[in-house]
Amino acid sequence: QVQLVESGGGSVQAGGSLRLACTASGFSFIDACAGWFRRVPGKDSEGVAALYDRDNYTVYANSVKGRFTISQDNAKNTVYLQMNNLKPEDAGSYYCGAKDGTCAEGSMDYWGNGILVTISS
Repeated sequence: QVQLVESGGGSVQAGGSLRLACTASGFSFIDACAGWFRRVPGKDSEGVAALYDRDNYTVYANSVKGRFTISQDNAKNTVYLQMNNLKPEDAGSYYCGAKDGTCAEGSMDYWGNGILVTISS
């Protein structure tokens, strides 16, 4: 059974930083696409960042480029999202998703339960 568990969320002031972690069990991030998505009430879910480790492929939403970094630690089977210079509009529920293979096609097969990030101005 695959489980993705997010951690590291919380409340931070605008301009601050948080690092989210997504740890998998029953699934390996090696040769897999892992991504972070966020959901804000009243808005569609937004893809924030994704990574495919084989090609060192990363992609970011325009709104987070230069501020967020997605990375992967295969020894810990964990994907991270380092979020710097946080803005109030970054607040929301963040979800980790994963699928085997590249990020090129298809949607994520596995999802975490999400973690809340709140930003105070």
